[in-house]
Amino acid sequence: MTKSYRDHVGPALVVLLLLTVGLVASWALVSPVLSAPSTGDYDIQRMVLCYSTLPRLATALIVGAALALSGILFQQVLRNPLADPTTLGVSAGANLALVLVSLFLPGLLGAGRDVVALTGSSVAAAIVIGLGARRSFSPYSLVLSGLVLSLWCGALSAILTYLNERYLASLFIWGAGSLAQTSWSIPVSLLWKVGAVAVLSAFTVKPLGLLDLGETASRALGVNLFRLRLMVIACAVALAAFVASAVGVIAFIGLVAPTIARLAGARRPQQLLVWSPLIGAALLFVADSLLQLFAGSLTEFLPTGAVTAIFGSPLLLALLPRLKIRHRIQQTAARFVSRRKNVARSLLFGIGLLVVLLVFSSLMGRGSDGEWALLSGEFTDKILAIRLPRVLSALASGAMLAVAGTILQRLTGNEMVSPEVLGISAGATFGMAIALFAATTGLPSRLAFAALGALLVLAIIFISSRRSGFAPERVLLAGIALSAMVDAVVGILSSTGDPRAVLLMRWISGSTYLVEAGSAITETAIAVLLIAAALLSRRWLDILPLGPSPSAAIGLPLSRARLMLFGIAGLLTAAATLTVGPLSFVGLMGPHLAREAGLPRSLPQMIGAALIGGALMVLADFIGRTLVAPYQIPAGMVSALVGAPFLIYLMTRKAKAI
Repeated sequence: MTKSYRDHVGPALVVLLLLTVGLVASWALVSPVLSAPSTGDYDIQRMVLCYSTLPRLATALIVGAALALSGILFQQVLRNPLADPTTLGVSAGANLALVLVSLFLPGLLGAGRDVVALTGSSVAAAIVIGLGARRSFSPYSLVLSGLVLSLWCGALSAILTYLNERYLASLFIWGAGSLAQTSWSIPVSLLWKVGAVAVLSAFTVKPLGLLDLGETASRALGVNLFRLRLMVIACAVALAAFVASAVGVIAFIGLVAPTIARLAGARRPQQLLVWSPLIGAALLFVADSLLQLFAGSLTEFLPTGAVTAIFGSPLLLALLPRLKIRHRIQQTAARFVSRRKNVARSLLFGIGLLVVLLVFSSLMGRGSDGEWALLSGEFTDKILAIRLPRVLSALASGAMLAVAGTILQRLTGNEMVSPEVLGISAGATFGMAIALFAATTGLPSRLAFAALGALLVLAIIFISSRRSGFAPERVLLAGIALSAMVDAVVGILSSTGDPRAVLLMRWISGSTYLVEAGSAITETAIAVLLIAAALLSRRWLDILPLGPSPSAAIGLPLSRARLMLFGIAGLLTAAATLTVGPLSFVGLMGPHLAREAGLPRSLPQMIGAALIGGALMVLADFIGRTLVAPYQIPAGMVSALVGAPFLIYLMTRKAKAI
């Protein structure tokens, strides 16, 4: 048996297993209808089977294949195993377009929700491609531009939904992916669109294979990198946009299907481009068949994307020991060498700006008449007693998440990594969900459940990665799988319509409402200790990006260093999450903002990220408290709106300097 043949055996067995389970479940779903005696020309059960159940199963196969193909195209061209169809903001753009049209131009929905969503996806993709073109479509710039735009669109959508949740409740199911069908129009329409893009993608197989040799070697062999990246990204974006406009956002398939194909034995781009769509189609087919079989009348209200994550995550965890460890060097724009004077000047400027923000946010506000005014009068002490804990908590949580993100990005060499990828935030959210739905009273007991969930996820990740020496790839994938599974359970609980789900959503949004003086002081003390421990590990963070072999040759204890760094990042994330809830922007973009500001080395980057993360959260808390006073917007939602434009500005400024 040749090696090339063996590479196909594992993926084929995975597809066969998934299809077998899916066919058994779908047969159990349709056989009662087929075996029942017909009731005449208007047999309701047979009509539901022909025009709802079967189109839905067909849609699952097509959508799964399209998302998986989009995911593997993104991963190959961006050279990043964490890339998926949501990376370039296509899904977030579609969701924002629907929110804006539903609120301000509802008449446009008459043209079809899919048209509105496709327009939003196209605009988002055009913005990202435009930003990437300024840096010759480098993978780093495309990933960063896509993440920034995705977070900004997601934050704006979340704020508008938060302020108008009564009118936008139906978008929750769409945002989590709904395959419900009433005819064959959507699967037929998707079939020819996806088929056409798949044919175009086939022409990129050979050039994508040459990319594994590196950019220099690829150019020497005649590959036009600009044209190749533009064509592949256009195909991947088109697939994601077609799916998002038709059935909503089903995010997990595009990431996990290529990963499962790779873990099952597929190595070459040709193999991955064949087996990833087949595994994606089979996985979504299984998930939706089982959902229809067991959910009954609740099928229409349970998000398919969440259910898919519940079935796909265990499969990913089971295959994780087969992962081949490959070191990945983080891609950064090598455009300048920072001098000590420039670093010191940047840090001093950051400290000064942070002090100004702290004083301003503590003393400035809006009175009962809505006018801006400095804090004064007989109630000053009482107002400060409420306001200062919030400011202090926002500062500490933002700094901790930014430092955690810096550690993870340098440790893994991946610019898409954030504290949420470890799954700790999801574990805390799951613990909080259990506390709320178990009718637990009191904030301390709920925080105890959240802490238990965060520590449990962290322990599972460490145990599953111990045999590999805590290799970053396995730690990340284990965290992604657990995070997706926990998020899916929380999403299903939220889709039930239970009023307690609203409390959970507000906590997830990153709120500082309930912070008291004692918890703020405790969090600040923990932040000082953990950030100090992170700064002491600066030598490890400067050496580890060189790779495992050079690091070990220098004398660095790899397993112990990785364990301690992951542990510090996990504790930083858990401490911040327990106080203000999970925040996605600060931990992801704080390190990038520090790097773009001219702080590439580990020590200044961590200090700069802490200053930027803390300042962003303080500013976001102030804006959320005053923008629509007396109503308040969670700081977690506002932070992306504040930070994303600034990061885009830095990127465009640096692009002009190249």
